[in-house]
Amino acid sequence: MSATDKSQHRTISVNPDPDKLLASDKKHIWHPYSAIASDIPVYPVESARGVRIKLADGRELIDGMSSWWCAIHGYNHPVMNTALAKQLDSMSHVMFGGLTHEPAIELAEKLVEITPEPLQSVFFADSGSVSVEVAMKMAIQYWNAKNRPNRQRFLTIRHGYHGDTFGAMSVTDPVNGMHSLFADTLAQQYFVDAPACRFGEACNADDIAPLQQQLETNKDHIAAVILEPIVQGAGGMRFYSADYLRRVSELCSEHDVLLILDEIATGFGRSGKLFACEHADIAPDIMCVGKSLTGGYMTLAATLTTEEVSQTISKGDPGVFMHGPTFMANPLACTAANASIKLLLESPWQQNIANIEQGLIKGLAPCSQLHSVKDVRVLGAIGVVELHQPVDMKTIQPMFVEAGVWVRPFGRLVYLMPPFIINEAELGTLTAAVCQVLQSLKH
Repeated sequence: MSATDKSQHRTISVNPDPDKLLASDKKHIWHPYSAIASDIPVYPVESARGVRIKLADGRELIDGMSSWWCAIHGYNHPVMNTALAKQLDSMSHVMFGGLTHEPAIELAEKLVEITPEPLQSVFFADSGSVSVEVAMKMAIQYWNAKNRPNRQRFLTIRHGYHGDTFGAMSVTDPVNGMHSLFADTLAQQYFVDAPACRFGEACNADDIAPLQQQLETNKDHIAAVILEPIVQGAGGMRFYSADYLRRVSELCSEHDVLLILDEIATGFGRSGKLFACEHADIAPDIMCVGKSLTGGYMTLAATLTTEEVSQTISKGDPGVFMHGPTFMANPLACTAANASIKLLLESPWQQNIANIEQGLIKGLAPCSQLHSVKDVRVLGAIGVVELHQPVDMKTIQPMFVEAGVWVRPFGRLVYLMPPFIINEAELGTLTAAVCQVLQSLKH
């Protein structure tokens, strides 16, 4: 049967019956890092409001994930909804090639204002992974414009995660980064061991020596050092020393290598600072932001650079930066970002994060007594319970749902990144559920 014949004979069910929805989902849809017809449970969502997700079967779950760390204001926020409805009346999209619009200009001005001072130029991208691709291309094009075309490679630390596109995968941890299948296809980059010094600790000579040696040996081939500042996210949820990050910045300056900071997960308050690099009081040459940029409403990311980087690229051959997404600076997405940033900055966000941090410390503390637990750590609105053994998603996910919370572990990590609007009682329910579920697991 041809595609036309199939489309004529196919009927799309609008029946909201959860079993029918799940059957169709299982037959046709890939979910992140899953197989078609996977036996890992999937739960149909009817609606979401505040910090609660309502399932199609009527159950409500307190969201501990901020929908992968982006819904910092929770769901269905009236201010966000109003801003998007107003923008929709004007235009939902217009190409950014040769045209511009107020939401993009306003957002660029705001990003320049709130990020470290040297960052003055903004490139809007579709997603976090794409913003990393853009950053890497900028670094390569920068050095080409400076007649140093041999600088094509990147230096990073292990346990990092920068996305699932090919450039981003190449600087993601080759062992823990879930991309070993593509090892022979990816560009070969320089990796050194992640520092052992934890957040709040000083960085010693042994911690920084591997990265320093790579810079000294290979600086003529390195376009940039790329790091997640302070918090290594999906590569292990590790919190490392601000002193280490400060030393990396100094070494990049010393060896004339660009510094790219991936603030996609950490930006907009998650670590307790507006941007995690502020813990070390440093500024990168290139910064990537995404995730909570739009408060979880729309997909949007941005790559910011210094004028030195943007002007060098613009004056070099071929005189333009070689990237341009179809949906670049989508007006709806830019409007969502403007509304989200305004909501954040006008809220007592520092106090909210501090309250969440204390709630996570107190609520997750009992987990440290469990034999299955290797480590419990908290920074800002991030709480992590690291186990000795990987979790079984088929077992643990339904247990969290039965406990009335939405928590999505991976590997050996059970972690919480709740919306910033969560209250003390809701946070207590979340942490208690984590302790209860982990205590009931058999290891």
